[in-house]
Order: sequence, then C-alpha cells, then structure tokens
Amino acid sequence: MSLQPGATLGVTADDLVTGEAVALDLPAASLGMRMLSGLIDLFVIQMAASFVMTIASMFALHADDAVAAGIMLLATVAVLVGYPVTLETLTRGRTVGKLATGLRTLRDDGGPITFRHALTRGLTGVVEVYLFFGMPAVVAAVVNPRTKRMGDMAAGTFVVRERGRGRLSTAVPMPPHLAGWAMSADIAPLPDDLAAGLRSFLPAAFQMDPGAREQQGRELYEEVRRYLSPEPPPGVHPEYVMAAVVAERRRRDHLRLLAEAALRDRLTPPERF
Repeated sequence: MSLQPGATLGVTADDLVTGEAVALDLPAASLGMRMLSGLIDLFVIQMAASFVMTIASMFALHADDAVAAGIMLLATVAVLVGYPVTLETLTRGRTVGKLATGLRTLRDDGGPITFRHALTRGLTGVVEVYLFFGMPAVVAAVVNPRTKRMGDMAAGTFVVRERGRGRLSTAVPMPPHLAGWAMSADIAPLPDDLAAGLRSFLPAAFQMDPGAREQQGRELYEEVRRYLSPEPPPGVHPEYVMAAVVAERRRRDHLRLLAEAALRDRLTPPERF
C-alpha cells in the first residue's frame, strides 16, 4: 500500500528537514550564484596551483623526464580534484566559493554529502569544467530545474542557497488517528543513524519509485518498532507510524524546553537595578 504524495509528510519536494523534523525551504542555487562561487574557487585553485607547482618543480628538478612528468601530473590532480573533494568532504558540502556566496552541496534527498559524492563531483568537474572550459556545466545547469551540472547528476547532488529567502515551513504533521497512541506510547531515544534515516526518507518518499519506497519504508519501520512500546495499532501504514513518532518527539522536546525555561525563571532571582 502506498500513500499519495505528501499525504504523510506535509512537505514539498524542495524542503529539507531539520533534526526537529521541521521542513526548511532552501531553494536551489541560481546559475549566476553558482558561476560566482565557481569563479571564487577558480581563483583559490590558481593560487594553490602556483604554490603546489613550485614545490613539485623543486622535487622534479633533479629527476628524469618520466618521474618529473609524473610529479607534475600528481600535483595537478591534487589541486584540481583534491581541493574541492577535501573541502566538500570536511565541510559537508562547501568550498571557499560556496562559503562566500552562502551555498552548500546536498544529496538529492536533502542529506549531507559524503566523500563518495564529493569525489564523483570532483572527477567529473575536471572534464566538464577544466577540459571543456565549463560549457557542459553551464548547458546542463540551464536545462535542469535545480541548476545541476553534470557532476551533480552523476553524484546525485544539488546546490542550495542557505542565505536569503530560506524559511521554516510546515513541520511533519501528526496523523490524527495515531495522536492518542503516540501521546501514551513509550518512545525511546532513536540512534543518530536511524533518526537521520527518517529525516532523509520522509521528505523524499513521495519522489521515490513505489517499490523502493515500500522497501525502504518497511526497513526503517522495523528499526523504529524496536524503540516503541506498546506496538502501533494493527493495520496502520508504516509511514504514518514514522510520521507520528517524529511529530511526538518534536512535541515532547518542545514541552521539555518550556518546562526547563519555566524552572530557570523560578530559580533565577530577579535583576535589581
């Protein structure tokens, strides 16, 4: 059984989801911003290349031609590929240019990229950006609704704007028919990887292939069930149960924060002027 798009989620295709299960609307970066970011990175790469090539030349000076060529090739790859891959891996999707322009690379499901995604983008970038002077990247970004270049298509990523018109939108709603069960249920803290899996799956579910959606949803549900007592009512779709767990955790966290704030107010003496 599959749900209608958005029936469980209450979020849109371009929404990302925070740790509190609140959808965050971060629009895809425009072509102009991506080009500006790329120019900044190109300047940084040129500066880094000058330094690295100087060092490489010193090592290659007393080597034979084959070794010298190998050293220079290695230095070139280290700059052109190593720079974006290292930074995007360590900063979860940013380079110097993206940091300056308020951009970040994310997975298609809204999660942070890994080394694999960064490496795919970096290797593809050597061809589409440097060998062909960026023309394939520009053409791909123009025709793609998320301004993806070829490296993004290969890696399953896209670039978003973290500044500007980003806004909080509708949180994952509580399914009404599970509200009573969720309020009385014992929901143990979820492991970080499982919570991250829910945050990635819920907003992306309606975009997935129905078979893959069903399988991944069932796998996540089996993991979530281990932290629930009592069991959800029989016959309820797993996605409704997971939405109820996320919504109830958010409600309880909100109440806990309110209680802690009230306790601080009672224990903190009033200021005297």
